[in-house]
Formats: sequence, structure tokens, C-alpha cells
Amino acid sequence: MNKLTSMVCAPQPEAADAGIEILRAGGNAVDAAVATALVQTVVDPLMNGIAGFGSMAVYLPGQTHAYLDFHARAPRAARADMWLHALEGEARDGFGFILKDHINELGYQSIATPGSLKAFHEAQRDFGKLPWADVVAPAIDWAARGWRVRPHVEEFWSMPAELGHTPHSARLLFSEDGRKLYCREDGAPKHVNDLVVNADYAEVLRHIARHGADTFYHGELAERMADDVRAHGGLLSREDLAAYEVRRHEPLRGAFRGYEVTTNHPPGGGLMLLQMLNVLEHFDLRALGHNSVEYIRVVAEAMKRASADKDSHIGDPDFFDVPVEMLLSGEYARAAADEIRRGVKRDVPRLNSGKPSKDTTQVSVVDQWGGCVSMTHSLGLPSGVITPGLGFMYNGCMAQFDPRPGRAGSIAPGKSRFSSMCPSILFKDGRPALVIGAPGATQIVMGVMQAILNVVEFGMTMTEAVSAPRFSATGNPIDIANRIGFRTSAELEGLGYQVIREVRKYGFASVHGIRVTGNGLDGGADPNHDGVWMGF
Repeated sequence: MNKLTSMVCAPQPEAADAGIEILRAGGNAVDAAVATALVQTVVDPLMNGIAGFGSMAVYLPGQTHAYLDFHARAPRAARADMWLHALEGEARDGFGFILKDHINELGYQSIATPGSLKAFHEAQRDFGKLPWADVVAPAIDWAARGWRVRPHVEEFWSMPAELGHTPHSARLLFSEDGRKLYCREDGAPKHVNDLVVNADYAEVLRHIARHGADTFYHGELAERMADDVRAHGGLLSREDLAAYEVRRHEPLRGAFRGYEVTTNHPPGGGLMLLQMLNVLEHFDLRALGHNSVEYIRVVAEAMKRASADKDSHIGDPDFFDVPVEMLLSGEYARAAADEIRRGVKRDVPRLNSGKPSKDTTQVSVVDQWGGCVSMTHSLGLPSGVITPGLGFMYNGCMAQFDPRPGRAGSIAPGKSRFSSMCPSILFKDGRPALVIGAPGATQIVMGVMQAILNVVEFGMTMTEAVSAPRFSATGNPIDIANRIGFRTSAELEGLGYQVIREVRKYGFASVHGIRVTGNGLDGGADPNHDGVWMGF
């Protein structure tokens, strides 16, 4: 078998195929990642879109190692207390708030200022090798000729309401264009193998291929978008679009078992990832045994501490003083580890209950020159809004802001809300060893962390690492996958934990990654989605 030197891993086969063909055409990891992401906006349109947000790690040897932060920001018209009167509850896992009539997650008021297209264009312009139009072309082709609904897409579109959140079918039905594109004549979401042709979006992408992202933030598209939102009482304005800027940062760096872990800054989830790894470095996890009762207890308590600290301490650093040094200090990790050894259970307060959501997608790429990209991008809880004739759905990112003033996640004009996204690159002896990330809302950082442990602690291949049964503790209960034994859950309950068993075999994020070894590249696409890895 030939040694693989180039690879793309993504939750959608059309997207991964587009990325690998860009690499074959001489593009680099950034070209491939952007082409993959744009195809994802076509073939998984509730998971992500050009009116979404995200975080991108770019590593090009000898050139750059940077994070592009393109979180959505609250429009200028937003106010800290504007929804306090409508607050009904909080999701059990901390992903979003439930408001009366769902005004924060469905419809025009739920839209925050999007960053995805600008980040795609700037990354490709500054770090890519191919012409922009060549990178956009695969997405145009899929939108124009159509794509077939896959099993995970149908499942996601058909999911019922989850303990207070709006069902995804309501997002499909919200706008006339959504009904025409994604629903059958009886109003039900399209089924597996149904064809979706999006001629309007193909035309928008052609326009973007000619004019770049400028038309979306300053030009013709910006005007059409802002006029539609204003006509329907939304918050987003043309001034919000024109003022949007992608932020660039050096990586947030940590260490675990001899690996350098590089990840994103707040308001992304990288700080939580490093915090948990710091705590877990104090335990011999291999000796505990993978997914043993004690292993799950120890890791779950690290998760709970990071989740509680996220709620209290992690927000947009432009608006909130995030104590990064304190949360990553050795003293803090040792104290947490000591509590866990003594059996201290951390309480994670939640205003009410709910269930995780999973409206996100992931791209992992390694090119033949050693360049790496890990990018997670999303619509949050998609708003359901499609401006007539444009063919793409807007984000619903206002749903994740805390309607209570004075908190880390409270609403403020121009502010980004916390996201668990943590696209990461691990290095060994100065060279990339693992390129990893995941969709999965609040569960993202938990899934990524467990896959890292599976590779580093237990020597799993990438496929084994993303496929192994997972668990999560983003609140007080421990959620476990249905492939973890009933004896294990019973013993955890005997220790005083509430254990909630997921009915599906796979869950808690959908991790996609590439392991870089001396024998070439090793890809893993989480079985939770329809994804693949492709390489040459």
C-alpha cells in the first residue's frame, strides 16, 4: 500500500471529495479546506453556511501557524436585557436558552452578524495557492446539479423538538424558499435519496466567485440581506455586516504527555480542552482502563469542572476578563485532580433542562507539503431564515447568548458568544502529529478530548479513536453512549451519579481527524455522521 501524503476528512462525502480534488490540482491545505467547507454549505445546509461562524487552525511549515476566529457577533441593535422577560430555561448541557416563542433561535431576531464567508475568503487569499474561483467551483457545481439527501441529513431534519428547542422541521418550514428546497409537497422534510437542487444558491456562489466576500459584507448581497432582515424586524444591519472583521491569533498552547497541544482562544472551546488535559495528566488513565467505571468517573469530573468554569469565566475576551492563566495553571489543575481523587463531585448549575444540539460541521486537511488545517464551522441553531432568491440559511447564534445581564455570556452589541468549537493540531517533536476537530455543540470539546486520549493514551488508530464509545458530563448527569455496558452505568449510579443512556450507538460530538505517522497519514471519520476520509 502506498504511503498517503495528502488527506481530507469531513462529515460529508461530497465535501471531502471536493477537497481531495483541489489537492490533486495543486492546491494546498487551505485551498482544500475552503473548497470542502463551501461544498458543506451546499450539501448540509442546516449544519453550516456562508452566513455562519467558526474557527480555523492554519499551519503551513515555515509560513504561518495561526487561528482565524470568525465567531458571529451580536448586532449593534442588541441589548443585554432585551429578552430577559421571555426567559423560560436553559439547555441541560448549557447549549442555549429557551425563550418564549423561540424568538432567540427561530426567525429574523435570532440572526447574529455572520463571519464564515469572510474567513473562507481571507484564508484562501492570504494562504492558498489556487485562484479563488477554482476553489468556489465545486460548491457551484453541487448546488446547480443537485445532491441527494443522505441518512444523517434526513435524521437531523426530521428530529422532533428536544425538550424546549424548536424542531428542525420548523427551521425548514420557516421560509418559503426553505419549504421549496428541503421539503416534500406534504410539508415533510425530504427523505434519503431525494434530490435537492439549489439554483439560487448556485447563482449567489457564482457572484461570490467573481467578487469575493466583499459583495456579502459591503455590496449587492449585503444590501439584499439587510433590507430583508430590516423588513421583518430583525437586528442585523448593513452597518453590522460592513464592520465585521475576522480575528487572527497565535495558537493557545498547552502540553499533554509530551505533545504540544495547539488550539483556539476564547470564545472558542480550546481553553476547556487544555484545562481538562491539564487535570487528567495527574492520572494514570491507561492503568484505569479505557471506559472503566473509574476512568469515566475521573474524566467526567474533569469535564464537569471545565463546564462549570466555562459558565462562570469564559466569554468574549473583548467584553469579559477571561482568567486564562489561572484556569491553565499547574496549581489549579493539581487542586482539581486532588478533589477528584477524594471523590468530590463538582456541581454544574443549570437554570432548567434540555438536550444537546448538533448544528455544526468539521474539516481536517493535511497536504503533501505538511500544511494542516482544522476548521469547525456552523450555523449554531439555524434561524430558518432564507432571504428570497439567495438560497442560503442564516445562523441563529443569538440563541446561545445568556438573556441575563452581567454574566460571561450576556448579550452586548458586537459581542461573540461562547462556542465549544476547538479545532486543534497536536505536535510531537515540533512536527504535526494529529489534526482534529468535531461538530456537536457543547459536546464538541468533550468528543475531541476523548479522541485525543484514545490516540495518545491508548495507542488507537484514528478510526479506532473516533469510533470508540464516548460519554459526556457538561452538566451534573453523566451521559453515556449505548455501547457502554449496563454494568458500568449501574456502578456509576451506585457512586451517586445520575447516568443518562443515549439511545444511539454513537454520539457526543462527531470527531474527524488525521493522524500523522512515520508510515503516512491515518484518517478517521466518525460513524455518527456520513463522513469519509480520502487520501493519496
